[in-house]
Amino acid sequence: MTRWLAISNRTNWEITRKKNIWGVPQRNKSIIERVKPGDTVLIYVSQQKEGDTLLPSAVTGAFEVVSEPYEERTKVFVAPEQMGDEVFPYRIKLKPVNVFDLPVEFKPLIPKLKFITNKTMWTGHIRQAMRVIPEEDYQTVLDAAKP
Repeated sequence: MTRWLAISNRTNWEITRKKNIWGVPQRNKSIIERVKPGDTVLIYVSQQKEGDTLLPSAVTGAFEVVSEPYEERTKVFVAPEQMGDEVFPYRIKLKPVNVFDLPVEFKPLIPKLKFITNKTMWTGHIRQAMRVIPEEDYQTVLDAAKP
């Protein structure tokens, strides 16, 4: 079983949470093709400004993959402005494992996460739609989500 970190924004996180699907852009097809049923995915949402409030980057929940990757071009996700009419056509179906009551703020986790080797320039480690993370990092995030 592989542990994945899926990088999103809050709008698409809400779509993933409601519809139990995850999609990646055309350019990330080779990454999602490596995902298998039984793998788990943590959803990371990037920092976002909402009015005068800055919402921090966070992990919002854990999901189990319940389908093989498939292609579907129905518009479900919202493409950021710089991505034009991207529909995130390569998708997987998910089942919630643990949707956190409160998102786990990401920055305090950085010193503990093994996959982030450059702790100062950490955003370089999350510049693609998905990436494999070690089991230890998956557990670190789940532990941080416990009340």
